[in-house]
Amino acid sequence: MSNPKRRGTTPAASGLFAPILPGATLRGRLIGAAGALLAISLTALVTSLVVGDPLDTALIVAPMGASAVLLFAVPASPLAQPWPVIGGNALSAAVGVAMLQLVPNEVIAAGLAVGLAIALMSLARCLHPPGGAAALLAVVGGPDVTDAGFAFALLPVGVNAALMTLAAIAFNRLAGKTYPQASAAAPPPNPVGTSDLPPTARIGFRAEDIDRAIADSGEAYDISRDDLTGLLRRVERSALDRTHGRLTAADIMSGDVVSVTTATPIEEARKLLLERRVRTLPVVDATGRVRGHVGLREVAANGASAADVMSKAVTIAPGDRVLDLVPAMTEAHNHAAIVVDDRGQLLGLVTQTDLLVALARTPPLDQPIGER
Repeated sequence: MSNPKRRGTTPAASGLFAPILPGATLRGRLIGAAGALLAISLTALVTSLVVGDPLDTALIVAPMGASAVLLFAVPASPLAQPWPVIGGNALSAAVGVAMLQLVPNEVIAAGLAVGLAIALMSLARCLHPPGGAAALLAVVGGPDVTDAGFAFALLPVGVNAALMTLAAIAFNRLAGKTYPQASAAAPPPNPVGTSDLPPTARIGFRAEDIDRAIADSGEAYDISRDDLTGLLRRVERSALDRTHGRLTAADIMSGDVVSVTTATPIEEARKLLLERRVRTLPVVDATGRVRGHVGLREVAANGASAADVMSKAVTIAPGDRVLDLVPAMTEAHNHAAIVVDDRGQLLGLVTQTDLLVALARTPPLDQPIGER
């Protein structure tokens, strides 16, 4: 009998319980369920204190159940952020009340309420699926909603939504999740002060590539553009790690390193840089521990010895991965990383050239052996 696991397939029974959304875990769903339980209960309790007489006004409206799913199961969704939750529910409820008062036929009023609510939420950038339920509830909710009029959009809908959002902020942060989602940080400025993007931001895809791909697909996705960008950057890094992650500093470093001491005169350091045609000289103390580095920029400064002009060195351990050197080595002033042992003793040097050659010549791990 064949084993489905050997073919890379999943048995049908387990597939019934497979997560629908990427990144979903059982633990995450249980935490989300606990958060929804607490938030719904807290919202009903606080609303009862605000209302005073729970017999006259609903403590909590049904759309909050749907909002809870977004707030606690998929808090990263753009549809689950504070403004969509509060604005989407309240504005939609107001639209429903308006349709109830303006359109005599309840069936037509219900359809108009939901359709116009979607349009208004889209224009106000607060699209929230439970908003459609809030608009519908305002039409079919019965005498209590009719008597409340537009106040229904504020209490209980608006108050419920605000309380649910506050509960989600507190609970998700306690659970270690980021909520609300922060906007992606702007790329760092070019270290040399020009208008070009920094080296690490020039490779791979760009913002316009994402916009074009989304436009070409003709679909709307439940993920923000910033989150999508961040995810794709992680995919790039993961692929690079898979193909080149085995390389360490010890694999590519130079072990015979020209160095100077803290007492070396500046003129001697300058002479070494020019004669040996190197860009960086590690600076060590009398015990051999690395204290900094000097290059042509440093030796051009005023001072008597290397200790007077040296800059802080980028130090790494022999077992550090080559890929982890990329951010530091692409800055304008870091031409090399100094390899040290656990006591800070000089072991070797990894230059930008070493890094470039290593990344360019290492065969990808997924390349067929015959083609390496």
